[in-house]
Formats: sequence, C-alpha cells, structure tokens
Amino acid sequence: MKRVKLIVLVLVTFSLLAVPLAWSKSGNAEEQIKKVTDEVYAALLKADADSLEKLLADDYTGTQGDGKLLTKPQSIESLKSGATTYQTSDIHDLKIRVYGHTAVTTNHVLFKGITNGKPYSGDVRTTRVWVKQQGSWKCVSYQATRVRQ
Repeated sequence: MKRVKLIVLVLVTFSLLAVPLAWSKSGNAEEQIKKVTDEVYAALLKADADSLEKLLADDYTGTQGDGKLLTKPQSIESLKSGATTYQTSDIHDLKIRVYGHTAVTTNHVLFKGITNGKPYSGDVRTTRVWVKQQGSWKCVSYQATRVRQ
C-alpha cells in the first residue's frame, strides 16, 4: 500500500510540474492571442486565404463597418477572388482580455484597400472573439465599427 501511495505522489508531483512547463512553452494566453491577431492581419494583407481559413472557426461571422454580415466561406472567397484586397493596416490600441478558453480583442485600425475595383480606406474600431478549440485559438466573431471624423 505504501508503494502505491508513493507512485501516486510521484505522478501527482510530476503533473504539477509538467503542466505549467507545457503552458509556458506555448506562451501565455495573451501572447497566443496577440500572435493569432497578428496572423489575421498578415493573412489579410497577403491575401493568404489558407492561413485565414485556419484562424477562423467554422461558424465564424463577421460584421463589416458597413453592416454587411460575412460567414467564414464568404470571407475566404472574398479574399481568394480578389474582390477585397488590403494594402495597409495600421493597428493601434490593442487590448486583450482572456476568460479561460475565450478571449476578446479590441483595437483601432486605419486601413486602405480595394473592394470591387474601387479604392477604400477606413478608420475603424474592431472587436474579435476568440475561442480555444482543440488546442488552437479560432476567431468566432468579428465586428468593425467606423470611427467618425
């Protein structure tokens, strides 16, 4: 019986040491969210639909500054087709709040691009909701609101 208790004690001690070490190798949640946020903007600027597809949850919905609602397939197709291209994005005031396996980001973005062949630019505040699914952070919701001049 003493041997079983010793084995259990060793296993529990190892678990208590190994789990924080594994977490630290992948960075804390705020660092992970900062990274995936940067990856979203990089994918948009490069028109990298494959990367964006990996970052968006299957049930993703995005509300654009004009109120248009886009699903994941619509967002990916818009990027693939070139209907929307992003030329610049200047991100300010990124705030990250983590609630377990959910995170919310807000920021201010100045951007330029082309949509349906016409240049556009914007000054928007954005909110993204991230959920950790099967070990990866996925964006489930996006909202952009134009900033009045």
